[in-house]
Amino acid sequence: MILLDTPITTIENLIPQKSPFVMVDALLGFSDTQIASSFKISDSNIFLKNHTLSESGLIENMAQTVALHTGYDYFLKGQPAPTGYIGSIKEVQILTLPALDETIHTEAHILQEFMGVTLVEITIFNSNKEKIATSTMKTVIAK
Repeated sequence: MILLDTPITTIENLIPQKSPFVMVDALLGFSDTQIASSFKISDSNIFLKNHTLSESGLIENMAQTVALHTGYDYFLKGQPAPTGYIGSIKEVQILTLPALDETIHTEAHILQEFMGVTLVEITIFNSNKEKIATSTMKTVIAK
């Protein structure tokens, strides 16, 4: 994966989600088969419970990281970002929930992509670079 010299923080046109449902705020690295994103957990987050990001928030962060990969790829091709959705989640392991004001880093590795269906392995790390969640998921581009 190529880490960007400067993170891309204007991502509104790269993902279909809009505020207050945005769960990624920077693109850190990109290649044909990988992406890295970050997300700072704020007190206005709709998935915040008891000063931690909920399991649903982590899963949505994973899916939006994959959407960011697709959106940035389309951006590089001069095309608008497509809308997609989670097709299936095979495995999710959540080890720790991140706290308010923490910045998480999410990495996705594309295992397979065919006709708008993408199979990815996703890992989320906390600000101490400790693994806090993993998933294998399929995402589908809406047609």
